Amino acid sequence: MRAFFRRHRGLHIWLLSVCGVLALYFALRPVPGLMNWVSRQVVMPLERAVASVCYRASFSVAEMIYAVAAGVILLWMGATVRRLITEKGRRGRIVYRFALTAVCIVLTVYAGFSLLWGVNYYAESFQEQSGVYARESTPEELARVTEYFARQLAGCADQVQRDENGLFAESRADIFAHSMEVFDGIYDEFPCLVMEDHVPKGVRFSTALSAMDFTGFYFPFTGEANLNDESPAVYLPANICHELAHQQGIATEQECNFVAILAAISEGNSTAYRYSGYLMGYVHLGNALYRTDPEAWQAIRDSLPDTVRADLRQNSVYWAQFHGLVNTAATKVYDGFLKSNGVADGVQNYGTVVDLLLAYYYNE
Repeated sequence: MRAFFRRHRGLHIWLLSVCGVLALYFALRPVPGLMNWVSRQVVMPLERAVASVCYRASFSVAEMIYAVAAGVILLWMGATVRRLITEKGRRGRIVYRFALTAVCIVLTVYAGFSLLWGVNYYAESFQEQSGVYARESTPEELARVTEYFARQLAGCADQVQRDENGLFAESRADIFAHSMEVFDGIYDEFPCLVMEDHVPKGVRFSTALSAMDFTGFYFPFTGEANLNDESPAVYLPANICHELAHQQGIATEQECNFVAILAAISEGNSTAYRYSGYLMGYVHLGNALYRTDPEAWQAIRDSLPDTVRADLRQNSVYWAQFHGLVNTAATKVYDGFLKSNGVADGVQNYGTVVDLLLAYYYNE
């Protein structure tokens, strides 16, 4: 038995080391102020330094890392199967080494995400930095703000480029090109958002993102904001703003959605960004209103131009085709990661953006 464990000594040291790192992280993350210091003074400066290099590449370095990792894993699994076939007398040892290596890899990746991203869940939130706090509201308040977003949305609907079917048809290249200045309109109000501007990356294998129900992702190992470049373009501007907010160290999805909406609809941005921002805001508010007052929701919905309703239908049809096992599995994995980092509602926390919008706009 001792010889067996000595034979895998390196893997056991790896496992104990990564478990020790995770244990230390879990023990220290509740310490007041510590994670804020780690995030602001260590993690985010490091990620921005790495990003300044990665953004020089015209492609997504994050996507390349995923592709290379997937290739290595497939080759490793193939080699393991071959050894199981050819080395019959050592199958137990091969299986043990394979399983232990897999556990070490998964825990190491999780530890990396925890240290490079998880710390932001325990750092000072955007609400604490900005003074805008989510609050509960009455159905009347919700209807009023939803109606406001619907009016603004309708006002922008005829100002964006549309195709022969009346659908949003702004150039994706132009949308990406204008991403450099989308936050300029809210920097004075929210100086905590001031950041070095980079054009986010469109992902080549965006179909895979769609299958996982992702419109984009921020990759802390490279500091890049990555966008699904195949999903309906009508949400692309708002999604860009969302991922850029993550790049600033805002961890929670509801805060990033709130910041994305404010940035997209701010004065000086192109109509494409404003339309997309108002659409994102309307959808979140409308979904909440539908649950509390279906009649009020229907009246506001009926007031929207046909072009807006067409854009909403196109988006629903696009995502419906990806509902399935992969979508469900990816959602569960992400839900588990969020909950392990203190987000009690997991992926359901997206709804809190409504409370932030009401706190901000109802007091205007």
